[in-house]
Amino acid sequence: MLRFEGLEIAQSGFRLRADLEVARGARVGVIGPSGAGKSTLLGAISGFVPVKSGQIMWEGASLLPLTPSARPVSILFQDNNLFPHLTVAENVALGLRPSLRLSAGERARVGDALARVGLEGLEDRRPAQLSGGQQGRVALARVLLRARPILALDEPFAALGPALKAEMLTLVAEICDETGATLLMVTHDVGDVEAIADQTLLVAGGAVSGPHATQALLADPPPSLRAYLG
Repeated sequence: MLRFEGLEIAQSGFRLRADLEVARGARVGVIGPSGAGKSTLLGAISGFVPVKSGQIMWEGASLLPLTPSARPVSILFQDNNLFPHLTVAENVALGLRPSLRLSAGERARVGDALARVGLEGLEDRRPAQLSGGQQGRVALARVLLRARPILALDEPFAALGPALKAEMLTLVAEICDETGATLLMVTHDVGDVEAIADQTLLVAGGAVSGPHATQALLADPPPSLRAYLG
């Protein structure tokens, strides 16, 4: 279980509070007005944003003393966290060893992960030689190898067209099914949440509320969300 206990984040006059819990294995959308703190929340979970007070707990243990690399979190941003000077295989292998000094067994695991996301045969390409959808698949292959129990998505598919985005969301759902990962997905597209998340956190007015049942929240949104959705 992921638990926020009296959490407060403060940055240059901005404050965000959360006191709630997310069940292990849940698929949760994170929505709210622009600038409300959705990405900030994911940054705090993954260790890139400092916490003023309170706790972020995973399975009863605090995440706050842990460095980002030691936390049970894989996070994907819109740029897919890919290094342009590395090959596809090397970008994926970072999920196993930052040194890229892999054993034969680990190299086989990289190949298996790439095959799983439909990129078999593209191991030696650079990110610039791939389409946007293929770059997203590289990032998801690395997530597969990392096998962290929390998967945080910060709009990694926002630049994709509707058909390709739907394909990527289906792949994310399959990965969550296979790994049992707890999904937290920031998006500005309500359709994304409806497609993959049966629960939703609402970030608005300096606070995080929920998890709410997605369909119920969207059917009768509070004023802050109604104004955002138009």
